[in-house]
Amino acid sequence: MATSKNERLLNLVICLMSARNYVTAEYLRKNVVGYSDAEQTKESFKRMLERDKSELRSLGVPLESGADPLGGDEGYRIKPENYALTDISLDAKEAAAVAAAAAVWHDPDVAVESQTAVLKLRAAGIEVTPPEELGFGPAAGGRTMGDERVIRELLAAIGDGRAVTFVHTTGGRPAQRVLEPWGVVSDSGRWYVTGHDRDRGEVRTFRVSRISGVEALGHAGEVVRPPDVDLRALVADAVSRGRQTEPTSARLWLADGRAHALRRGAVEVVEAPFRGELGQEVVVPVAERSSLVRAVLAAGRDVVVLDPPDLRAAVIAELEALADSAGEGTL
Repeated sequence: MATSKNERLLNLVICLMSARNYVTAEYLRKNVVGYSDAEQTKESFKRMLERDKSELRSLGVPLESGADPLGGDEGYRIKPENYALTDISLDAKEAAAVAAAAAVWHDPDVAVESQTAVLKLRAAGIEVTPPEELGFGPAAGGRTMGDERVIRELLAAIGDGRAVTFVHTTGGRPAQRVLEPWGVVSDSGRWYVTGHDRDRGEVRTFRVSRISGVEALGHAGEVVRPPDVDLRALVADAVSRGRQTEPTSARLWLADGRAHALRRGAVEVVEAPFRGELGQEVVVPVAERSSLVRAVLAAGRDVVVLDPPDLRAAVIAELEALADSAGEGTL
């Protein structure tokens, strides 16, 4: 099976970096996979090697040509000290930005890498401001698995300049939306997408946690964000208006003697069986809906969301997302 071009170039770089002296073309031809396994004439090998050297140099690889002082044929080498990346130096503000990103993003694909970056900064003696002091603590920036999946899909569509369709659920009522997305913005620990709603013909903002089933529409480059749009101002205005109608409490059923984390925050408790099982109906304040959703999920079958309908729908959506992930073997 023929060696791919990228693999051949990588093999060439590894060989030239590991050698103490200049490596001749003949040695490369006989020993480097990609050249040694190719059935070609000496002339075709020379042309291939010249193309590869030119490409590596165009990529910034410091490939040198020369011969050993004691004599010998011309060869090539790459000095590791010339090719190694220089140390990255971050000031306190830049380090704080890394810490904030690590606190906000919890996706399994990047969570380990982001936390490792923070540990390395601290190990290097750089003072890293705790993310809580920046307003990016877990409570402020926490997202559920469904939120992160939606954000990835929205950002992909925004990057491609494509419209999206999705299901938006509010008040327990799902509705199909078609949006020309301009950006995804965080406000007070919640994530929103804003853009032009094609059906309503106006600018709309939607909370990410209420979105599911995102699909891109049309061709790349069809959606262009207006240059004078202030995304943060649009989201802040929408959030301010939405708070006036948003529920401030939720009604839950808790199994008797269970779900203590939710029980501790209850402002009302009434004895009430549910489907023949002993328990209590409680009213808990809703300070941050995504945090309440996570608490409900953690309690499992010991809690049932009775009201409001959109909270119940959000919990169901998360359970479905978890089931899908388990089916894909990611849990």
